[in-house]
Amino acid sequence: MSTSMKRLYYGDNLQVLRENIPDECIDLIYLDPPFNSQANYNILFKNSTGGSSEAQITAFEDTWTWGIESERFLDEIQDIKGELYQLLDLLVRTLGKNSLSAYLVMMAIRLIELHRVLKSTGSLYLHCDPTASHYLKMILDLIFGADKFRNEIIWKRQTAHNDAKYKFADIADIILFYVKSKNAIFKPQYGENDPEYIAKFYRHDDHDGRGLYQLDNMASPNPRPRMMYEWMGFPYPVKGWRYQQDTMQKLHDEGRIYYPTKPDGSFDFSKRPRLKRYLNEQNGSIVPNIWTDILSISAHAKERLGYPTQKPLSLLKRIIQASSNKDDIVLDPFCGCGTAIHAAENLGRNWIGIDITHLAIALIEKRLRDAFPNKFIE
Repeated sequence: MSTSMKRLYYGDNLQVLRENIPDECIDLIYLDPPFNSQANYNILFKNSTGGSSEAQITAFEDTWTWGIESERFLDEIQDIKGELYQLLDLLVRTLGKNSLSAYLVMMAIRLIELHRVLKSTGSLYLHCDPTASHYLKMILDLIFGADKFRNEIIWKRQTAHNDAKYKFADIADIILFYVKSKNAIFKPQYGENDPEYIAKFYRHDDHDGRGLYQLDNMASPNPRPRMMYEWMGFPYPVKGWRYQQDTMQKLHDEGRIYYPTKPDGSFDFSKRPRLKRYLNEQNGSIVPNIWTDILSISAHAKERLGYPTQKPLSLLKRIIQASSNKDDIVLDPFCGCGTAIHAAENLGRNWIGIDITHLAIALIEKRLRDAFPNKFIE
């Protein structure tokens, strides 16, 4: 079902990364690893008739215990990256050999490999929660370099609920965004404008079918001797116009210049012409590092698969569009139900997914066949 750059791997992602993924071949990594929440997530399957099945299969156990494997990972990290070992050794001695320290060592050895396979123009987005995000950020600072940190993105995944009796309700996840180098790809993303913003700034409409617009300054911010010309009888601003005469003529011909007038309709030369900026030609509001416009998947959403930690396609679409180009390779080493894979396929990217449960791999294969029936067949 896979092509040369569209692959699903069933197995431990550490082993798959080491044995199958070469150095610096990946453009974008998104990972949504288990959160060390000490919970088992079960999926309720449906039978062949679409009804509920009695069988529940544990998708994965989000529980960690310190053991021989944790000790081995720590020894390996000491050989690979000494300063990271020193941090982890301190954390283990301070926190104790418990589930949290086991989780951090498990993540650290994998993040070293993920850094290795990432191109110099690549980025990594690590989805986590406040349980360990501060520790993970320290680990990422040592692997990527503190100067490669770009954002702590706060994703408001749901509205407030009233079951928090001893603290404020948890309604957000954290996404840590790092780059491999200063040459990493990034394209700002835009969302819908706030209605209050529109009401405040886009107050004009000529009722000519072009919609709402705001008036913008046409004066140059810096002295521009060649832009100091009279226009339609209006004297030039102190530092000149913002546009050359041929551009000004084009804007005039397109009806994009507002000319101030007196009550009798004649030009008011004591004021200055302004540029009409139409709302429907703007990109929208630039997306900041707090994402409130993407809600988690509701119980009745069409894209819902029943997977307990499923993320919305729109979340992955934003990340992939911001930090990759068409035909780039997107890697998800904890791919779960395959939302990153689905979004990458939708956006014309190549992809690699890895998961340790056969359930996840089977679910992704079915998801791709259902979403792209002409591309993926049995």
